Amino acid sequence: MDYNQLSTEQVNPDTENIDMCSSFEIVRLINSEDQKVAAAVEKELPRIAEAVDLIVDRFRRGGRLIYIGAGTSGRLGVLDASECPPTFGTDPSMVMGIIAGGDAALRSAVEKIEDCDGIGRRDMQSHHVGRLDAVVGITASGNARYVCGALQEARRRGAATIAVCNTRPAALSAYADVSVIPIVGPEVIMGSTRMKAGTAQKMVLNMLTTASMIQLGKTYRNLMVDLVPSNQKLLDRSIRIVMAAAAVSRERAEQSLRLTGGDTKAAIVMLETGCSPSEASHALKRTGGVTRKAILSLQRE
Repeated sequence: MDYNQLSTEQVNPDTENIDMCSSFEIVRLINSEDQKVAAAVEKELPRIAEAVDLIVDRFRRGGRLIYIGAGTSGRLGVLDASECPPTFGTDPSMVMGIIAGGDAALRSAVEKIEDCDGIGRRDMQSHHVGRLDAVVGITASGNARYVCGALQEARRRGAATIAVCNTRPAALSAYADVSVIPIVGPEVIMGSTRMKAGTAQKMVLNMLTTASMIQLGKTYRNLMVDLVPSNQKLLDRSIRIVMAAAAVSRERAEQSLRLTGGDTKAAIVMLETGCSPSEASHALKRTGGVTRKAILSLQRE
């Protein structure tokens, strides 16, 4: 392919004299360019919402969300996946991030694998990707052969496929049910797609998982009620979430969490309806773990 045709590989005329700037002028230019990212992502909201619906459908059937990418794109996928268990209480296998070159590539660049479509296909095979899964291929250029091979194999195996790229045309789109392509234009430093392109990808991935988890009932209002209080910060957050959701004192929130064995959702249901811990737990089971539905069902009884 002709990389000279990619918008991410163009020289940015607004920053071509950046090497003559003061530190403040440099960061001002970077900030000015970054402000273009949200607008580019906004244009892709219909496609992002369509991708969310595909992901939620697979989750509800017991499937997984799998990110796959190389370099910065791969690292962003791994990052987003790793934040889901503590934030939404998901099993680590529910959202996965695969990076070309494996875990070693998270710290050190493994550049040549990006050009190997066969390795991308094998990574899909080794993770037993199937029709219940949604696979998101991430590549700024839209042409990384590793990612193209992976998405092609995922589609062949019946998975829902989503492309997240930053240039058009993108070869990856040929293997995608939905293509999300925020065009951010030339980077501050030519070709440094860890900057605007990476920021746009991060925003899109945040939307994919957060919107999907909301649809699955992982929040109550805008509170992360399925979090796992695995450290002191998260334990304190769990207490404050119960306080905010049920408008109770810290002492009462702590007491309710003790009674429910640390189950934030059950504590909220109990406080909002006056039921017992076991009744709260049963109501949540009946409603698929959706806090608002559990509260409404008990209030109707």
